[in-house]
Amino acid sequence: MSIRAIVTDIEGTTSSISFVKDVLFPYAADKLPGFLAAHWQQPAVQAQIRALATLTNDPVDDAVAANRVLQQWIAEDRKATPLKALQGMIWRQGYEDGDYQAHVYPEVPDRLRHWHQQGIALHVYSSGSIAAQKLFFGYSDAGDLTPLFTGYFDTTTGPKQEADSYRKIAEAIGIPAELTLFLSDIPAELDAARDAGMVTTLLDRDGQFTDQSCSHPRVTSFDDIHP
Repeated sequence: MSIRAIVTDIEGTTSSISFVKDVLFPYAADKLPGFLAAHWQQPAVQAQIRALATLTNDPVDDAVAANRVLQQWIAEDRKATPLKALQGMIWRQGYEDGDYQAHVYPEVPDRLRHWHQQGIALHVYSSGSIAAQKLFFGYSDAGDLTPLFTGYFDTTTGPKQEADSYRKIAEAIGIPAELTLFLSDIPAELDAARDAGMVTTLLDRDGQFTDQSCSHPRVTSFDDIHP
């Protein structure tokens, strides 16, 4: 049976980790204090502040307190949904202002278009919020790639290293797990997807793995993937 859906990670898979680590994260960290102060009363922001307070088990009474926790989480690269949601709000302004464009590896757009033309349903599953994912591919250095994608998933679905998250994705997209290919540069994520029944492929962009050190099919480029 042939693959009917592809679910892809972003960092290290479609796009360089350095763009996220060296451009997006510092940008959000720099803009965060002013953003919180200016938008503190907005319902969308307050919803994330309430979620932040729930995770910390402490009241978050003002923008200064929220910034203190969030800056620590940025430094720790925490995959917490409130942080990711607020980062996405800040990144939107940066994209719209033309402060940067999202990086995608050179071969990725053509491969995505080819799979899309073949009728394969393309989805994204990333620790970044769904809003941030749409911005990323909407403002990529290859142009707007969002028309190629059918759906997006983030940590509201569940942790990326737990098999149940991938079961939920398979159910949501309505395609059997065994007909769905998951792409990532993280073996533990691929392990979870495989445990849920998905087909898996490791993107080893920097050649750091060997066939013996990873139990998943390994490629260095989207050009090497033939679903």
